[in-house]
Amino acid sequence: MKLGTFEIFPVSDGRFRLDGGAMFGIVPRVIWEQCCPADECHRILLSLTCLLVHAHDKWILIDTGIGMKGDAKFQRIYAIDHSVTLLDSLAHIGMHATDIDLVILTHLHFDHAGGATSRDADGHLVPTFPRAIYYVQRGEFEDATHPNERTRASYRPDNILPLNEHRKWELVDGTTELLPGISVVVTPGHTPHHQSVKVESEGQVALFLGDLIPTVAHLPLPYIMGYDVLPLQTLETKRALLEQAVDERWLLIFEHDPQVQMGYVRKDEAGKYRLASVEV
Repeated sequence: MKLGTFEIFPVSDGRFRLDGGAMFGIVPRVIWEQCCPADECHRILLSLTCLLVHAHDKWILIDTGIGMKGDAKFQRIYAIDHSVTLLDSLAHIGMHATDIDLVILTHLHFDHAGGATSRDADGHLVPTFPRAIYYVQRGEFEDATHPNERTRASYRPDNILPLNEHRKWELVDGTTELLPGISVVVTPGHTPHHQSVKVESEGQVALFLGDLIPTVAHLPLPYIMGYDVLPLQTLETKRALLEQAVDERWLLIFEHDPQVQMGYVRKDEAGKYRLASVEV
């Protein structure tokens, strides 16, 4: 779709499943299961939606999905459905991996950075997008390369280290405009240095949320993932961002919602945030 003079394309790396209780934190299952039914392993279905932006004659990819490197055990644990892959989605609109100029990663968890690298014909790990520079917050990169016992499972070295070897990283510090109208906005909580991506042209604004608000079901302020390292920070980040998104009518793009890719949000009479309309 058009966003001012830019074009934006949601692109999919398929679907996967995560534990429903972990996805909703303190929210009881009897509530969250009404909108997100769980399978026999207590997992809920999630999308792997990335965003392709065409701006200033450059192709910008935001997040890279879960990728194709996981072994059979990994695929079984997360019930990965790769009937559509990120490269398939790009090909559907006539794009190839070599066409991408910038890759922006909201953070480096495996379901967002997994597609950043892939294996070549000889089995070597290489950047999936060989011409691109990869952007992430410096603090997120440090946390990912020096994980602790709680975060280690989310950060996979094979998604990160090959980009070091090929000198592909561009580390940013704080909210930064990368190109006119393309900015990374620090939205801490899920990780201390998580960033969302703001796309703005001719007065229209879209915000790729990453894991700040992974699905429409997470719009209520206390609906915060158990995965979040700083849940009270998530709460305050969501509060400020949603207030601004309603006031300025931002288009919000949801990375993990299996049904809604993007839409506008309103605040009802009770002060609760709800989806106002869906953009297709």
